[in-house]
Amino acid sequence: MKTRGFLSQFERDHRSCSRRAFAGYLAKSMLGVGVGAWTSNPLAQVIGDASRSQPASRSAKKVIYLYMNGGMSHLDTLDPKEDAAVRGATEIIKASRCHTRLSAYMPRLAECAHHTAIIRSMHSNQGAHERGRYFVWTGYAQRGTIRHPSLGSWAVRLGGSFNPNLPGYIKIGGDTRHPGGGFLDSTFAPLPIRNPDQGLQHSQLADGLDEATFNARLSLSREFNQAFEARFPQQQVRAYGAAYDHAIKLMKSRDLAAFDLTAEPDSMREAYGGDAFGKGCLLARRLIERDVRFVEVSLGGWDTHQDNFPRVEARAALLDQALSTLLQDLSSRGLLDETLVVLATEFGRTPKINQNNGRDHYPKAFSCLLAGGGVKGGSIVGSTDSRGAEVISDPVTIPDFNATIAYALGLPLDQIVTAPSGRPFTVADKGQPLKQLFS
Repeated sequence: MKTRGFLSQFERDHRSCSRRAFAGYLAKSMLGVGVGAWTSNPLAQVIGDASRSQPASRSAKKVIYLYMNGGMSHLDTLDPKEDAAVRGATEIIKASRCHTRLSAYMPRLAECAHHTAIIRSMHSNQGAHERGRYFVWTGYAQRGTIRHPSLGSWAVRLGGSFNPNLPGYIKIGGDTRHPGGGFLDSTFAPLPIRNPDQGLQHSQLADGLDEATFNARLSLSREFNQAFEARFPQQQVRAYGAAYDHAIKLMKSRDLAAFDLTAEPDSMREAYGGDAFGKGCLLARRLIERDVRFVEVSLGGWDTHQDNFPRVEARAALLDQALSTLLQDLSSRGLLDETLVVLATEFGRTPKINQNNGRDHYPKAFSCLLAGGGVKGGSIVGSTDSRGAEVISDPVTIPDFNATIAYALGLPLDQIVTAPSGRPFTVADKGQPLKQLFS
């Protein structure tokens, strides 16, 4: 929230800038707010049309969405195979309290697999990273003419937020080209947290800036904007003022403490792990406690074309520690029943081990996981053949998977939201939820 040198920098860079650029500089420099994530997208004149709605589960209130960026190998994590030519260096273990079989790279998850439902029959038609990620995040194929909302934005758009002081959707981690709120109003876009250790940056008054001076600057900015807002009474313009008001409200809220990981005991921080993903999962739990509806945390490094086995072992160790701790932590606090934990990735890896001891992209078959939020624990949905190459029972598409998450949250699967282009969209396209996973 540094303001020193703001005007001189602004004048150097934008001598004939637009008012949008000025508002962006002002919010970013004075309030520490990236206006792009908090204000209206020019395309986001969205009309909600409540059409017929499928009955929804409403077994979950919130979601912690763990995204494995790069294409997590199903064969070395959630769907290991006996065939030695396929298995490679990966060993197989059995869960302690159910019949689930997992990779030996995930021993802690095996101890709490009774909370989980593993979907081993995922399949996709997108085998490139960017298109695959986009498909998982949105449930729609990537198009050059439109940007679809991510699932978290749909959750807030259709289900609302619980805490008036905090954004309904927060994304932790540095995934590139995330669709965010897509064509929806940016009120529904995720608040990005790049580094969980640093929390929500620029949320305190700058050194040497007192409350009176800060309020005077806010009053001045409102005076600057008043005539312009009266002349252009549009949603995009009004959104700038809303961004400032929301940022200030959060700055003064006790809920800001949710972003401070140092408030946790050392033992808890150690349990989640000292890496960014583990800290992100801990932050996600703290945000869920403060009634944030949808928190997304990413773990990259799964694109294992070379040295698949040591690299997956290293990634899986981070995932295993953080995910198992998260499930146990939520359960002990009475939060697991109302929180759906999702583990997703864009595709799997080939059964064939290539010449670089790696596995290549494989969208024909892969695995995802759900836990908590009313899901029947110890469940397995679908299966692949003995090589993990073909789905042989209960195939599940990406839209089906997203529809299942939406169903758990009680979102209306058939409610139509009309994009600025006039085209109708629903939360999970034509996906059908896996209702058998819920009581």
